[in-house]
Amino acid sequence: MQGKTVLITGGAKRVGAAICRLLHETGANLMVHYRSSVAQARALQGELNERRAGSCALVQGDLLNVAALPKLVEETVNCFGRLDVLINNASSFFPTAVGEIAARDWEDLIGTNLKAPLFLSQAAAQELRKTRGAIVNITDIHAERPMKSYVVYSIGKAGLVSLTKSLARELGPEVRVNAVSPGPILWPEGDSFDEVSRARIVSHTILKRCGEPEDIAKAVRFLIQDAPYVTGQILAVDGGRSIKL
Repeated sequence: MQGKTVLITGGAKRVGAAICRLLHETGANLMVHYRSSVAQARALQGELNERRAGSCALVQGDLLNVAALPKLVEETVNCFGRLDVLINNASSFFPTAVGEIAARDWEDLIGTNLKAPLFLSQAAAQELRKTRGAIVNITDIHAERPMKSYVVYSIGKAGLVSLTKSLARELGPEVRVNAVSPGPILWPEGDSFDEVSRARIVSHTILKRCGEPEDIAKAVRFLIQDAPYVTGQILAVDGGRSIKL
């Protein structure tokens, strides 16, 4: 990863920040996208640039604005001179039970989880071909086994799985495209999962515990750095939950 450039969406906090820290430690330069988490983004930038000057830059944007997505790629190339990796990490997550689904819910959840990764990948394809780069999408084990009351989110992540495989065919052989599919890693912000729900979810894992953001970061690093003959694959990092649901 020495001297390579990574563009990551939603990289300012939580799992995204863990991915940034690990790839930076491996030698990568980072363009960190954020939407509203400006304080976290600036703190992360300061932390990484203190370790290696000029190695982390920020770009703000609303991923629902498809027309603005090419700008994220342009700013990355203008800043670092190249683009080697795109990580589609940003995601909206909230319940949408049948009977309560509004058009704005569809636009938000499908927009962030599927539409933005498609159009950002399309915008990045030319630069990634130049560097024989890679795309890593962050999906969800519920893409294959939908979560009750999270209809639109589950549809969006299922579409992202299909997009991963389709892009692998479309962009190969120059660009590899894979995905990491997390299980219980970090609980969503807010109180949507109480202690009973959390205990039940953890009990369905084979390893009987939650994972850490670093587990996802290590899987992303593997797909980028150590898997040159892997493309079109979905790597579950879920403590075995997807085979025990």
